[in-house]
Amino acid sequence: MRTTAAGPTSGPGQSGHAPDDAGAAHTWRGSTWSLASVDHADGGAPRAVALCGDSLVEIPGLDGADVTEVIARWPEFAPLLRSFDPAGGQTTTGTLRAPLRAPGKLVCAGANYRGHLTEMGIAEVPGGIEPYFFLLPSTSITGPDEQVRIPPEEQARVDWEAELAVVIGTPGRDIPEADALAHVAGYTIMNDVSARGLHRRANPLAPPFTFDWLASKGRDTFSPLGPGITPAWLVPDPQNLHIRLWRNGKLEQDGYTADMLFPVARLIAAASEIMCLEAGDVLATGTPAGVGVAHGAALVDGDDLRVEITDLGTLRNPVRVAHPALHA
Repeated sequence: MRTTAAGPTSGPGQSGHAPDDAGAAHTWRGSTWSLASVDHADGGAPRAVALCGDSLVEIPGLDGADVTEVIARWPEFAPLLRSFDPAGGQTTTGTLRAPLRAPGKLVCAGANYRGHLTEMGIAEVPGGIEPYFFLLPSTSITGPDEQVRIPPEEQARVDWEAELAVVIGTPGRDIPEADALAHVAGYTIMNDVSARGLHRRANPLAPPFTFDWLASKGRDTFSPLGPGITPAWLVPDPQNLHIRLWRNGKLEQDGYTADMLFPVARLIAAASEIMCLEAGDVLATGTPAGVGVAHGAALVDGDDLRVEITDLGTLRNPVRVAHPALHA
């Protein structure tokens, strides 16, 4: 097992610094923990540890594997993680990163909360509709405490969207809804940052090309993810989670996954009818009411975003304007 150092913690309510008692026995008594990715102190490749509140704890038996490898070999590692008890484990320190930096697919469900539909002016959901999905590039992913870099143009009108994200552990195609949750390795938090002003093209070639999802949502740093992946067995009901987002300390979003139009299992089943879902794929499940566009608000340079979901911890990101690079 590699013995190089790991990273600063970001548990519920924490942005945090590395604990001073690295190497000491941990006394965690919480009910949940998450699989986190931390950088080696010597600059080596990231590796997987347990994020327990505001502490990082070594997981015996991973032998230096990173989170991507653990998820890719989920049937092998899941029994080891089920038996893992953070209490008494060895603490460590280092830099916390996004749990998955380059998932094979980042699949997003749109318009999936009744409250969000209402605030967007959709008073009644028509019958017979199916889940709506779009894909985002893995380069949009950034980690806990890392900057969200927004365009300098005021008309970009960049917004926030707190979301529950599902990490696939067992691959599948045409997955029955009744079996869908068995394919889940765990859950994490995503903020689906969106440039509302760039979503509709000013001069589309034709009506089908009016909306530009990549320009709006696929920009670098627009998909903060983390702080870790809470194993699915520690989240008994993904439809009973509280989602909240604060902007500069002000509560903006305050919703529950019970408000989803299509529950997690249905989303997995529907997505797997279109494409094979593979280990490590991430499925973001939509956002509750409280987005900025509903009341004319947008992110500005210096804003601070904080998202919390029951048992999944806290994801915090500072907002900065991305200035174009200067070329000689």
